[in-house]
Amino acid sequence: MTSKYVLTSQSITLLYTFIIMPLSHQEILNIIKPDFDAVNHIISDNLRSDVVLINQLANYVVQSGGKRLRPITVILAGRSAAPQTDETQANDIRLAKAAAIIEYIHTATLLHDDVVDASTQRRGRDTANTVWGNEAAVLVGDFLYSRAFQLMQDLDSLEIQNIFANATNRIAEGEVLQLLNIGNTQISEQEYLQVIAAKTAMLFEAGTEAGAILTGCNASTQVALKQYGHHLGVAFQLMDDVLDYEGDAELIGKNLGDDLAEGKPTLPIIYALKQATSEDKILLEKAIQEGDTSQLSRIQTIIHNLGGVEYTKAQAEKEASKAIQSINFLQESDYKTALISIAKTAMQRVM
Repeated sequence: MTSKYVLTSQSITLLYTFIIMPLSHQEILNIIKPDFDAVNHIISDNLRSDVVLINQLANYVVQSGGKRLRPITVILAGRSAAPQTDETQANDIRLAKAAAIIEYIHTATLLHDDVVDASTQRRGRDTANTVWGNEAAVLVGDFLYSRAFQLMQDLDSLEIQNIFANATNRIAEGEVLQLLNIGNTQISEQEYLQVIAAKTAMLFEAGTEAGAILTGCNASTQVALKQYGHHLGVAFQLMDDVLDYEGDAELIGKNLGDDLAEGKPTLPIIYALKQATSEDKILLEKAIQEGDTSQLSRIQTIIHNLGGVEYTKAQAEKEASKAIQSINFLQESDYKTALISIAKTAMQRVM
C-alpha cells in the first residue's frame, strides 16, 4: 500500500536542518572572522567625534554586550549568495561597511526606544537615558543615524541607499504604529504582525538584501535572502514577546513584564484575550490599558493556561522554518549553515 505522506527533497532538507545541532555564536564568528573584525573596526573608528559626550554615550551603547546579530546576517547573506571571486573579494570592505551601517541604525533605534518606553535596563545594564538623560540619548541616536547615512555614501550604490533609507522610514512607521496601539485591547493578530514586520523585521530584511546585492548575485537570490531576513526578524521579535512572560530577567537583560508595564499588547496576550473567560479577560484588559503589572504572576499563569505562550512560540517556529526554507536552494557552504543556525537559535534567543 502506498503511503499518502510523501517526503520531498525540500522537506527532507528542512527536517534535517532542524534536527542537527546549530552552530554556536562563537563558531559562527569564526566563519566570518576577517569580515567581522573589519565591521568592528569600522564601527569603532566612525564613532569618534570632537564632542566628548557623543564619544562616551555612543561607545557605551554600541559596546554594551550585544552580539551584533544584524551585521552578522549581512555578512553571511553576502558570503552565502555568491562564490568567492575577485569581485566579491574586492567588495569585502563594502560588505563590512553595510554591516556597520545596519548596527548604527539598530543602535539609534534602541536609544530612541528606551526614551519612548522609559526603559531603565537593556542587556543587563542601565540604559543610556538612565545614565545621561533623555535629551542626550535622543541626540546621540540622531548622531548615529546621520553617521550611518554618511557611511552609505562610501557604498556608491543608489540601490542600497534606497533600501536603507526606506528601511529607516518603515522602522519609524512601525514605532509610531506601536505607540498608537499602547493600551489597545482590540488589536488583531494581523495588525500586530504588521507592527513587528516594520519595527523589527525590516532592518534584518534590509541587511540581508543589501549583503546579497553587494556580492553581485542574481535577482532571485537577492529576493530569497531578503525573505530570509524578514522571516528571521519576525521570529526573533515573537520570541522576544515570549520572554516578557517567561524569561529569566538576568539572562535577557531586562525586567519581566516590561512590555505589559508599557501597555504594549504583544502576541501572547493578544491570543490569550481571544480565549479568555470574562473574569480573566477583564484582568488582562485592565493590565494592558493601565500598564498594570501588580498581578504579573497571575497574568503569566493565565496567558500560559490559555495557550498564549505556546501559540506565539509555534508562530515563531513557523517563521524560522520559512527563513530556512527560503535559502534551501543556496549552494552548501559554512555561510549557509550559519544562516540556518541563526534561524534555529532565534527560537531560543541565545544569539
